[in-house]
Amino acid sequence: MRYVSLERNTLETQIKIELHLDAPLEGPLSTGHGFLDHMLEQIRRHGRLGLVVQATGDLEVDVHHLAEDSGIALGQAFHRALADRKGIERYADAFVPMDETLAHVVLDFSGRAHLAFEPEKLGVMGDIRGYTIYHLREFLRGFCNHAGVTLHVRLLAGLEIHHVVEAITKAFARALYLSTRVTSEALPSTKGLL
Repeated sequence: MRYVSLERNTLETQIKIELHLDAPLEGPLSTGHGFLDHMLEQIRRHGRLGLVVQATGDLEVDVHHLAEDSGIALGQAFHRALADRKGIERYADAFVPMDETLAHVVLDFSGRAHLAFEPEKLGVMGDIRGYTIYHLREFLRGFCNHAGVTLHVRLLAGLEIHHVVEAITKAFARALYLSTRVTSEALPSTKGLL
C-alpha cells in the first residue's frame, strides 16, 4: 500500500500529512491560509490521490514558511510512499489552460532534485491574500528537494496571478498522478536505482 502518515514540526510551522497514492482519504486540508488550502485541494483533486493536511504556521510573519514547509512535507510523503519507485511511469507532463493562462509542467521522479521555474521570468505580479508566484516556487522547490524530483514549470501565457498559480498547480497535480502510476514490475532506470 502506497500510504504515508508523517509530521514535520519546526519553530515556524507544524504540519501533519497523510498521503495515499491509490485511494481517496477523507479529511481536512487546513493550513490557516485559504488560498494555500485551495491549492492543496487542487493537488488532491487533479492528482487523484488521498491527501489530508493539517498545518499551522507563523502567518503573522508571512505565508512563506507555511508554503515552503508544506511543499517539503508533501515531498517527504511522496518519497516515502514511492519507496524504491519500482514499476512507476517516472516521467510525465501536463498542460492546463485557465482562461488567458496556459501552464506546462514536466516532471521526473529521478531521485535528483532540480526545479526550473520559468514563470518568474515573465514578471507575473500580484498576490492572493499574500500568496505570490514566489510562494508557489518555494512550495515546489521544497517538494523537489525532498521527493527527489526534477521539475520544469513553464508559463506559456498568463497575466492574472490567481489563474497562473492555479493552472500551474493543476498541471503539477496531473503530472504527479501520471508519473506515479505503476505500469510494470521493472524499475524505470538502466542504472538499477532511482
